[in-house]
Amino acid sequence: MRLRLHDSMTQKLTPLVPRQPGEVHIYCCGPTTYDVAHVGHGRAALAPDVLVRHLRSRGLQVTYVRNVTDVDDKILARASEKGEPPLALSARMAALYQEDMAALGCLRPDVEPRVSEHIPEIIALIERLCDVGAAYVIELPNGARDVYYAVRSFAGYGKLSKRNIEELCAGARVEVVEQKRDPLDFALWKGVVDEGAWGWDSPWGKGRPGWHIECSAMACRYLGAGFDVHAGGMDLIFPHHENEIAQSEAACPADVPFASIWIHNGFVNVDKEKMAKSLGNFVTLRDVYERNDPEALRYFLLSVHYRGPIAFDTTKRENGRVVFPGVVEAERRVDYLYGTLERLEALGAGAEGVDLPGTLPRGLAAVATLAAEARERVEASLDEDLNTPVALSVLADIAKAANELVDLVQRRRKDQAVQQLAPSLARRLLLAFRGTLEALGLLQTPPGAYHARTQARRLGLLGLAPEAVDARVAERAAARQAKDFARSDRLRGELDALGIEIADTPTGSTWRVTVS
Repeated sequence: MRLRLHDSMTQKLTPLVPRQPGEVHIYCCGPTTYDVAHVGHGRAALAPDVLVRHLRSRGLQVTYVRNVTDVDDKILARASEKGEPPLALSARMAALYQEDMAALGCLRPDVEPRVSEHIPEIIALIERLCDVGAAYVIELPNGARDVYYAVRSFAGYGKLSKRNIEELCAGARVEVVEQKRDPLDFALWKGVVDEGAWGWDSPWGKGRPGWHIECSAMACRYLGAGFDVHAGGMDLIFPHHENEIAQSEAACPADVPFASIWIHNGFVNVDKEKMAKSLGNFVTLRDVYERNDPEALRYFLLSVHYRGPIAFDTTKRENGRVVFPGVVEAERRVDYLYGTLERLEALGAGAEGVDLPGTLPRGLAAVATLAAEARERVEASLDEDLNTPVALSVLADIAKAANELVDLVQRRRKDQAVQQLAPSLARRLLLAFRGTLEALGLLQTPPGAYHARTQARRLGLLGLAPEAVDARVAERAAARQAKDFARSDRLRGELDALGIEIADTPTGSTWRVTVS
């Protein structure tokens, strides 16, 4: 394989060499389901999605696991606020998350394990850590029993985050408890004593698992004690992923490393700060979907390399409407690509299997070369650490060539060579176009369905009904027929101001709402 990924452990581009030839095992840290997903969650799901698509296109068998954290103190607190059972709240939020990821064009993982359904595996792993001396039990004043991981028992602690253990203090989500042997030790099991408290029975009494242990247990359950690629956001490097390594490699020292390659996506920034629910500056995926098509958001996120930060700007217009300029521009691009797809399909219809001559006119020869080389260029870009911006530039080259070819056919109707060769060239461009789109997970909707849903959304944002627009267009057509061009121009200007574009054809006028 030529695929190289930037490994957060070595901080180098590293060839992906599957532990089992022909198979790749991938684990991605999924959501903590106490609320709806925001744009940062969407970005975290995108890099492994592109990776899975790319690997499968190469004929590899991929097992992709993305967990659902449905046992967490935040879930318990939110459920208490809403008067809802914790697992019911989590299940509802998990279903919304899955809907949002599907809308974003992300493939469904092969396995989506939930913490609540893997308590036996978690308990068994904690017992193993206790047996090898990497964990210990403490008695709390209230009579509960906790189990903690002894960080200093693991010589390699800090190797992922590049932190010196002597300089570390208790990290985020590491509870400070007086009975702990060391401030850095983190909870594997949290005991509870109240009769009605949320928890499960265990060798240490009733309780629930800590945050970090769940991923080690579920990754081991579905991928083995050591697997190929672990994905997640950069904010998870410490302490979550560092702790995963410590507990997994302590429990299964014969299978190290826990993950052969670690990939981490960069932050989504709002006003130069990381988008996060804890900061209150997050934009939910549903906020975006109300204003823009999900494919536009996917295109926007793919336009920046997954490891780099991406600025998610928001603007409030005079009418009070909030827009996301980067996503708006991406939607214009997606509109253009769908239009290109339709033009190519129309020109290439019926040309399947038609051979091209060995020598082509200069302009057409360049198109044939682009069609032949595009797929290899896309694969090469994705082989270099999933470089989606470069892959999008190839897509842009194909779209430009496709539209120029269609325009050439329309301009040179009497050029027999162009008319004969263009459909077959269009067919080849179409194959390259679709292959690139599939690799990026774009334009996976029939053009008619895309146009219908975007037009309905845009009309809704304008507060207009299609019948009202039809009436204005008909009024303008009547003015034109009556040669009242001043009135016709005025009506067209009013429609333009609303973002409604008119196209006059020999058979009548059509309209569409442009993104704004």
